[in-house]
Amino acid sequence: MAGKRRTGLARSAKIAALPMGIVARRMTATGKAIMTGADRGAIDDALIEKAADEVFRVLGELKGGAMKLGQALSVAEAAVPARFADRYREALARLQNQAPPMPTAQAHRMLDEQLGTRWRERFTSFEDTPVAAASIGQVHRAVWRDGRTVAVKIQYPGADVALMSDLKLLQMLSGTFGVFMPGVDVKALIEEFVARTEDELDYRIEADHQRRFAKAYAEDPNFFVPRVIASSPKVMITEWMDAIPLSEVIAEGTPAQRDRAGQLLVEFGLSSPKLVGHLHCDPHPGNYQLLADGRLGILDFGATIALPDGLPPVVGELARLAVAEDYDALLAALHTNGFVRPGHHLDADPILRVVAPVVAEFQGDRLRITRELLQGHMLRAMDMRNISMNNTMAVRTPPELPDLVMLGRVLGGIIAVCAQLDAEGPYLGLVERWLPGYVAEGEAA
Repeated sequence: MAGKRRTGLARSAKIAALPMGIVARRMTATGKAIMTGADRGAIDDALIEKAADEVFRVLGELKGGAMKLGQALSVAEAAVPARFADRYREALARLQNQAPPMPTAQAHRMLDEQLGTRWRERFTSFEDTPVAAASIGQVHRAVWRDGRTVAVKIQYPGADVALMSDLKLLQMLSGTFGVFMPGVDVKALIEEFVARTEDELDYRIEADHQRRFAKAYAEDPNFFVPRVIASSPKVMITEWMDAIPLSEVIAEGTPAQRDRAGQLLVEFGLSSPKLVGHLHCDPHPGNYQLLADGRLGILDFGATIALPDGLPPVVGELARLAVAEDYDALLAALHTNGFVRPGHHLDADPILRVVAPVVAEFQGDRLRITRELLQGHMLRAMDMRNISMNNTMAVRTPPELPDLVMLGRVLGGIIAVCAQLDAEGPYLGLVERWLPGYVAEGEAA
């Protein structure tokens, strides 16, 4: 126990030291610039490089909650400025691949506690060496008593306490990500993790979500969701899935595989609210795989939100007006649907300068989603010339649509993964098919 406490204190110290060290160096650099007349811009540039190096170094050494944050931030990798991209990817790779497996005896004890001491009778074989590790558990391959190959997910002992502790510590680190990821609200991301941790730590809740998705897509030619065979609070057993992880498709997939994966990823995100009444909220590459028959396999249903009425039609309406470049009608729709605070108005020019270049990239209904496209959009969004204080004060999320913030994060994450894939597809056709409100009333679908 003492050893674990010392380890926890050491990890806390590493995280706490980051923002304090960055602030101290900035104060020193400011003094140097004043005293010597050095180029402040060059000094700031060097400070950004140093800060990024330290964040990546510490991220690469942490586990638990840091791994969970790393998985979420991997989605934003395509938007990271090119100067940091290689180091960012390396840090995330270390973060997500380094979790040591729990000792075999400990894994067996968890199975004893969760499935009963005669759990071995449920399997004809069980591989003690895990095949995958995640932020709060690991996965073993086994053969169920009826002959089916299955995946057995076992939660680490004490994962609940450790995860909450890590996430609270990482809140101290969140501000430093603004140094090299100005468009990502890491603080809000961590707060979201804290809010939904209870659901993710109870595998029975995840199993219920997965059963719902598996039923909805059971006969679908494009998607595969492994069926749940058994579950308990800290162990879940599902069908096995032999497929290529999306991370491998990103690294070395063929153009056809990349395009296929991107198209299906977008279709899954748009179709599930209508077909399932829920949205899968964890769109990072580790949760998707490409099967040999071309289907997209989906994993990890610990984080979903209920959308019993499907996606809000206003989302489709706003998308339609933006694509049509009808910005007057777009501004009017934002007012009409409660996105603008009473008594305020919106400046059209900053919105046009951010949105129009993306719309211009469509060739018919097709679009190639690239890192360059996403980075350009992020740069325009953060350009002070395109940031209107009036708009910032005026815009709000309509009170009757509280899930729009989560919806925006998930759809943004899907687009970011498509950028990592460098995927081209008929995305407007998918939007027209699945997004309510995109086809105006009275128009043919």
